Amino acid sequence: MARIVIDPGHGGSDSGAVYEGRREKDDNLRLALRVGEILENNGADIVYTRTTDVYNTPFEKAMMGNNADADYFISFHRNALPTPNTGTGIETLVFSNQGEAANIASSINAELAELGFTDRGVIERPNLVVLRRTRMPAVLVEAGFIDNEADNAKFDAEFEQIAQAIADGILNSVNVASTSAMVYDLPFPPGRPCMPLFRIQVAAYINYNNAAATLDNLLAQNLPAFIIREDELYKVQVGAYEILDNAIRMERRLREAGYNTFIVSGCQGRL
Repeated sequence: MARIVIDPGHGGSDSGAVYEGRREKDDNLRLALRVGEILENNGADIVYTRTTDVYNTPFEKAMMGNNADADYFISFHRNALPTPNTGTGIETLVFSNQGEAANIASSINAELAELGFTDRGVIERPNLVVLRRTRMPAVLVEAGFIDNEADNAKFDAEFEQIAQAIADGILNSVNVASTSAMVYDLPFPPGRPCMPLFRIQVAAYINYNNAAATLDNLLAQNLPAFIIREDELYKVQVGAYEILDNAIRMERRLREAGYNTFIVSGCQGRL
């Protein structure tokens, strides 16, 4: 299971950018918590650098990720310029535009661009502590400009879609679960929160080894795949989306890759 550090930028005495009373630290926390929740619903192990309005230095946050032995580090921010309403769109910052971090950044930007945001690209910022001092692939998401009225209106009106898009961008780029812990029995264990989720079924086998081979192929493509044991079959599935449109997009991607898929849903609890 992948461990992902979720870092809501700024906090406490550090408000970040402020525009007409709106504080970046508040938007960062709200968005980070929601994305973390979605990722957790999809099987990720989430560690937060903060869940309340407190301040830690960027170095302390980087050390939190390192000490947590995390696989990925995702920092949430909102952009600003010296002159309000002159900048718009999203961008994701990386230490170096190569490797896993660059892939995650590109995937997040692509998902947000589908919502209509201007994609300002993947930008190298090797001077940022949370990108330089973390020992795992790290990205910093700039979710629109806080000093742009149109970006703020979109952030508020499409908040859920934005959170889902960022989560999808991450899930499309990382392996959330490890093969050794990837067979789930249905129904899921009692006592876990129950919620409707949409998953894409790729194949079903009597033999586990056949299911594992298909799983390996999906994981090699950085897809959030797993195996569910149900009706004496090993069912290979991808994703666990709360929004049907996101599941449809993933199914389209899988069909284009040659898989014979269909979407399953139900109140199945957390993966």
